[in-house]
Amino acid sequence: MNPWNSATDALSTSSGIRLGLRENIGQFSLLVLSNMLVGMMLGLERIVVPLIGEKEFGLVSKTAIVSFIVSFGITKAICNLFAARLSETAGRRKVLVIGWLIGLPVPFIIIFANRWVWFDFANVLLGVNQALCWSMTVIMKADLVGPRRRGLALGLNEFAGYIAVGFTAWITGYIASVYALRPQPFYLGIGVAFAGLLLSWFFAKETRHYATLEAKLHHPSAPAFASGRDPASARHGSLRETFALASWKDRNLFSCSQAGLVNNLNDGMSWGIYPLFFSSLGLGVAAIGTIKAIYPAAWGALQVLTGPLSDRCGRKWLIAGGMIVHAGGIWLTVMIPHYSAWIVAALLQGIGTAMVYPTLLAAISDVAHPEWRATTMGVYRFWRDLGYAIGALISGIIADFLGMRAAIQVVAVLTLLSGLHVAFRMRETLVGKR
Repeated sequence: MNPWNSATDALSTSSGIRLGLRENIGQFSLLVLSNMLVGMMLGLERIVVPLIGEKEFGLVSKTAIVSFIVSFGITKAICNLFAARLSETAGRRKVLVIGWLIGLPVPFIIIFANRWVWFDFANVLLGVNQALCWSMTVIMKADLVGPRRRGLALGLNEFAGYIAVGFTAWITGYIASVYALRPQPFYLGIGVAFAGLLLSWFFAKETRHYATLEAKLHHPSAPAFASGRDPASARHGSLRETFALASWKDRNLFSCSQAGLVNNLNDGMSWGIYPLFFSSLGLGVAAIGTIKAIYPAAWGALQVLTGPLSDRCGRKWLIAGGMIVHAGGIWLTVMIPHYSAWIVAALLQGIGTAMVYPTLLAAISDVAHPEWRATTMGVYRFWRDLGYAIGALISGIIADFLGMRAAIQVVAVLTLLSGLHVAFRMRETLVGKR
């Protein structure tokens, strides 16, 4: 008999709740649907907005065009940090609902904006929406399933979100090719925002008490000992202490944080530079939309496999290998300027990110104690999503001075170096695979 199952059954008898995917399939499925809507909000901008900056507003500077990604990335990173901490006191569901309320004006602002600064403001709101809503769907799923199926659960979460990003990128590109860059593609966003708000307000349930149940079964985690602190005090550390632990004190958490940052750094470059790069080589909006949709679609679909694979084979080598595969896909984009090569490159980038994304979340959950897991995940997501801003800014500046090809190549090098760091410095986090 599995001792974890026995302990869970004993506690669930008195508390009325049980950890597990099957035991909480209804609420888990609702959170999967909710994250699909969160992903659709992000997918609205993946193709169309950079082209609006260039074609409607006449922006020449690539740094100016990608400014909306910088505002998005910085806002989302900061809000990730505090949303996770807030969810430990105010509750997960409240934070989820607030995130949808803040995201509601975004499509309206983009439709009616007459100055580029309004796009920056809309992306501040979108950053808050994505931070609060995506963070909560991740944390709430981790609460519900417990430790045994966490890779599968987080793989399903990221699958739903990024399949939705890819689909929405493709459909908005198609709509823009048939009608115009705006307003038609953003009518979809109005329906998505209202649906997300109503679903969260009326049907989502609080999950914080599931984390409390898991905490009663949890053994002291590695970072508490690695940092020389008492495990009990590590469970109740301040935000400052947890930030230091997840950012540089613990080698595994640092490896995860830097890999997450670089992974979104290359996504920030892809978001801002790829549409302009492909357009400069003569591709139309619909063809760009197809390339840009393949990356998140492959990334999303394959996470259903890579998440549970990490539960069986371990986290470290999936992360390291995924970063290296992604670097190869980025290089292929500039080395062979042909449509079929760009399709293959997008697939490679999707495969690489699918190997990395749910596995990093699972590795963080392996290391962090349940009582400070949400805060630790918030610190990781702070660094990860700061990568959007850093990637957009670096690639925009390099593109202005050296060209878009150079910007893409620099990001490929950074991605390769990040994977090598994980290979040589990170330890395996999955119990039984160390």
